[in-house]
Amino acid sequence: MNFNNYSPENYFDEYFLENNIPRKEASLLVKTINSLDEGDLKKRQEASEVSIRNMGITFKLNDNIDHERTIPFDIIPRVISGKEWDPVEKGLAQRIKAINLFIDDIYNDQEIIKDNLIPSEIIKSSKGYRSECEGLKPPNKVWAHVTGTDIIRNNDGTFYVLEDNLCVPSGVSYALINRQLMKRNFPEVFQRSNVRQIIDYPDKFVKTLNELSPVDKSYSTTAILTPGRYNSAYFEHAFLAQQMGAMLVEGQDLVYDGKYVCARTVKGLQRIDVIYRRIDDTFLDPDVFNPLSMLGCSGLIKAYKENKITIANAPGTGVADDKVIYSFIPKIIKYYLGEEPILKNVPTKLCWNNDDLEYTLDNLKELVVKPASECGGYGILIGPNSTSDEINKFSKLLKKNPRNYISQPTLKFSRVPVLINNNFEGRHVDLRPFILYSGSNCHVLPGGLTRVALKEGSLVVNSSQGGGTKDTWIADI
Repeated sequence: MNFNNYSPENYFDEYFLENNIPRKEASLLVKTINSLDEGDLKKRQEASEVSIRNMGITFKLNDNIDHERTIPFDIIPRVISGKEWDPVEKGLAQRIKAINLFIDDIYNDQEIIKDNLIPSEIIKSSKGYRSECEGLKPPNKVWAHVTGTDIIRNNDGTFYVLEDNLCVPSGVSYALINRQLMKRNFPEVFQRSNVRQIIDYPDKFVKTLNELSPVDKSYSTTAILTPGRYNSAYFEHAFLAQQMGAMLVEGQDLVYDGKYVCARTVKGLQRIDVIYRRIDDTFLDPDVFNPLSMLGCSGLIKAYKENKITIANAPGTGVADDKVIYSFIPKIIKYYLGEEPILKNVPTKLCWNNDDLEYTLDNLKELVVKPASECGGYGILIGPNSTSDEINKFSKLLKKNPRNYISQPTLKFSRVPVLINNNFEGRHVDLRPFILYSGSNCHVLPGGLTRVALKEGSLVVNSSQGGGTKDTWIADI
């Protein structure tokens, strides 16, 4: 098995140039794979899949609560050169700094609204905006301690930001596991390619949280708040707790003693200083948000306001997940930092604007239309791949609730070779780097999680809809 019959076709291929010559950063890996004995690569793929199954790395499909499967993994890593990655890393650090300033502003002074940069009704109508968070002042004004920003490459090789995930971004555990598997499969190539390390991510995360703890880091206790084992990302919650040396707790394990939030343990109550929450805002505290919630802890927000506990990410950060707010990020960067954005947004039309709505309705067959607050690839119209009935359905949705939709051109995502049966075939990929931020320090995970659309021609990379994952190599070669 080799790459001799592989074709980049009419896409930006991250392994090969148009004349099928390997890119410098991928050349060593291509040469190594081409030299393997027949069937060797497939055996390594199968062994990796067994390892994933034995480790219990599973997730639940959203359309079937009882259907759980292992995360699809492809043994051919994505390779990005260090020189290409460095400006992306700087752009992500710039972006998350500005977003934190924005969130802190809209819940406090609201200067950006007063200066007429963003209409108040756009912010207040966001599903992620929490009026209960007005006046909150997190430590160091940091609202988003960890962010997963989705990035794609267009056909000319330019990186674009697709969206920001600040509320409960998931997937970093799969990136860490993928790296373990790849170092077993290609240890020599990995070393010779000078791939940047990601193994220290859990330690970096703990350090970030400790910087914002209300107590000295030597005494700080961190807990990961999970909805429980039936959640689709429960493996990640448990994995991170183990890697970070954190407690894994559910809402029923927590109690507010009138001053502190504590976990019930066999040794009695244990004070919690930092909670990395993996549940949505509305479930955090039934006294403040949803009174029917059994996933959070009564008194949690009171303790938070009194600086007795740090919540990561802070409640209310979901407002910046809104894809309408996303379209303003370049302006937000200029407003708060006085800088030009390093990373580009995908050109976006806002359907709440009458002209943009009219343009979108007239060009639905050529555009991608996204709801402002959905995730997981759901509720999206990909115009070129849609039927007349789907076009008509979205036309009605847009007219009924224009605030809830944006439209974007259909980009040609870059492709990477994938092992399909006994052949290499190109598949579209995106990338989710993870950014840790404490106000004084920022760490961008080199690479992050590459998600791959395993269905031929598909642009939907989400695992819940048939997508898979790859290891991401940032290679200084």
